[in-house]
Amino acid sequence: METNNITNDIPDIEVLFDLADLFKVFGDSTRLRIMYILSSGELSVLAIAEGLGMEQSTISHQLRVLRQNKLVRVRRDGKQMYYSLDDDHVQKIIEMGLEHVLE
Repeated sequence: METNNITNDIPDIEVLFDLADLFKVFGDSTRLRIMYILSSGELSVLAIAEGLGMEQSTISHQLRVLRQNKLVRVRRDGKQMYYSLDDDHVQKIIEMGLEHVLE
């Protein structure tokens, strides 16, 4: 097999850098716990913090990282902010990773 045929299917290096950055976000257990708890539905920062037994400031910081990487979205209701997973892809990534680890 020629190397040209092999490398034709590899995405551009910039795309691979973006993919690596995405996986780095998933590389933090606190962020994974937040995304996992959000897989059950929309929650406030307070509810996430209480559910995980963590400080609100820690949760807020991690939610900011998750939002910047388009993994969670936020909805404002008055002064309260509610977070949820951004889309089904995020849920699928978590499920696939968990399935792989549990094999």
